[in-house]
Amino acid sequence: MSELSVDDLIVDRPDGRDGGEGWTENYEELPGGAGVSIILESTTRAGLGPRLHKHPYAETFIIRRGSATFTVDGHEVVGRAGQILVVPADTPHKFRTNEGGYEAIHIHTSGAFETEWLE
Repeated sequence: MSELSVDDLIVDRPDGRDGGEGWTENYEELPGGAGVSIILESTTRAGLGPRLHKHPYAETFIIRRGSATFTVDGHEVVGRAGQILVVPADTPHKFRTNEGGYEAIHIHTSGAFETEWLE
């Protein structure tokens, strides 16, 4: 077994900036065998978001700033800062950012993204 280096466990921002504000990036195959993939979403614009899709695993949205209107299995819900929204596996979903922007962490419970686009 090789010796573990703490530096191998840290993922830095690719743009070299400090802090988490305004950080937008997709991450797969995270170090340490995390078994999750992450989308860091940050925008000040309204009306942005993916079209209808689903995953064979759950997706968790940790909303840090602003809000977005989610469509989950045909039901609309507004997710806002300070909330966590969980979309179960194989559930069709999409979202659109609202006025005031949106910043969130999307956690996919898979080491790699698996997306079936439905529209």
